[in-house]
Amino acid sequence: MTVPTTMPTRVPIPMLRGCGILPPYLLQRLAQNDDPRIAAAAAASLRVDTDLRGTRDVRAARADRPGGPVTQGGLIPPHLQARTQPVPPTATAPRAAAGRAKAQRSVYDAAGGTSLPGTLKRKEGGRKVTDVSINEAYTGLGDTWSLYYRCFGRDSLDGHGLPLVASVHYGQRYDNAFWDGAQMVFGDGDGVIFNRFTASVDVIGHELSHGFTQYTAGLIYLAQSGALNESISDVFGSLVKQRTLKQTADEADWLIGEGLFTAKVEGVALRSMKAPGTAYDDDQLGKDPQPADMDHYDDLPHDADHDNGGVHINSGIPNRAFYLAATGIGGNAWEKPGQIWYDTVTEGSLPKDCDFATFATATVAAAEKRYGSGAESEAVQQAWTTVKVLG
Repeated sequence: MTVPTTMPTRVPIPMLRGCGILPPYLLQRLAQNDDPRIAAAAAASLRVDTDLRGTRDVRAARADRPGGPVTQGGLIPPHLQARTQPVPPTATAPRAAAGRAKAQRSVYDAAGGTSLPGTLKRKEGGRKVTDVSINEAYTGLGDTWSLYYRCFGRDSLDGHGLPLVASVHYGQRYDNAFWDGAQMVFGDGDGVIFNRFTASVDVIGHELSHGFTQYTAGLIYLAQSGALNESISDVFGSLVKQRTLKQTADEADWLIGEGLFTAKVEGVALRSMKAPGTAYDDDQLGKDPQPADMDHYDDLPHDADHDNGGVHINSGIPNRAFYLAATGIGGNAWEKPGQIWYDTVTEGSLPKDCDFATFATATVAAAEKRYGSGAESEAVQQAWTTVKVLG
């Protein structure tokens, strides 16, 4: 497959707020900061997110995906209902032949602007350049592609060799990174609260995995299905990191976004899959609001001002379930636990507005289908029981 050396400039179209790795409530809080540098960067980042509202959602709706129909009726607001109509079932992407497929990466420099993709700086097989962000993005794209291909036989996000495109140095002190439905975009951070967003490989894996979900289950980015969408990205983003570091489930830190905070922040990462609600407790950011079980589920309004029903908040519950399942099974999390979650997402029958209980039941069934009624399915069942999704 040939990757073009230039790509046409795309005009941004609207997007649901909250598309990036940073939850909107963090940016909203920082936009009120007394430090004008922090406030200006956060406010500018929110404006960019508003300008981009809709892009990923529309592209996800157009993607060829086998996700099941909507089941929960009133959960989905009218303006999204047209996008939730059943898509004709398609076969799960064929398992690629080992050793035949190859990543197709291209990294561009937006040079502080917002026109995408920018100027091509490194393409597949190209040598390292002097720009650390370009090299980190290139490596992170490759690590993510490698996880999906080497572990699950999936050739890129769509299963058919989709080229992986990234743009770095997006905007001025832009505090976020996002998948826009077609490519990755990284900001440099404000330098006060946030470092560059290419610095965490799990962030790269997380955002690219929104593309994986886009081409498979197509989960609506709202309420529990949106929280599952976020959690799936955290799961596979963490697997990219763990596999890169060669860490077992017991050895891994299970942090998402470690390294994004500067030394001025009282926190270790954006989220902790192991202990939701403990990733940060900072005067400027507030306290990590993620719940660890359904007793503390945050039932928020289903609108952009409330994180689309708490998609970045309540994702802590399925995140912890995966951590518990992975450590319960033991060994490398990208092997049996990752395979179970991968099978669940790609099986094709999940409703697009899937709730936690439906997804949990599907993971237990996936474990039994692949590994039988033994330790693996028992660990998955116990994990969801511990977080009080299954009774």
